[in-house]
Amino acid sequence: MRLTSALRSAVVASLLLATPVLAAETAPAPAPGAEQGRHHRGHRKFERKFERMERRLDRAVSEGRLTQAEADQFKAEGLKLREELKAQREAAGGQLTDAQREAMRERMRAFREKVKSALKAKDAQQQKL
Repeated sequence: MRLTSALRSAVVASLLLATPVLAAETAPAPAPGAEQGRHHRGHRKFERKFERMERRLDRAVSEGRLTQAEADQFKAEGLKLREELKAQREAAGGQLTDAQREAMRERMRAFREKVKSALKAKDAQQQKL
């Protein structure tokens, strides 16, 4: 009985000691850009907004409130605005001036209003029918 409990103890101890070593060897190395994402959360915020907008447009197409061509046009325009914002930010060294920031806000507001008005117009047409 003592021999089996000693063997059992040795096996458990060796597994406990080997587990962190095995886990460290098989753990994937973090991606080079992974740390960067934690420090620049504000920039990711705009990307999530565009992703949500794209999902809303897709849902409007599936519900028949928009045509696929209109949704693709809005997505392309939104992508263009996002790319322009990124380009301005990179050109300015990561920080936009107040004038640039306000100009981009106005363009984004105008774009969102354009999308909303297109959806409302389609809703009004469907209600009349």
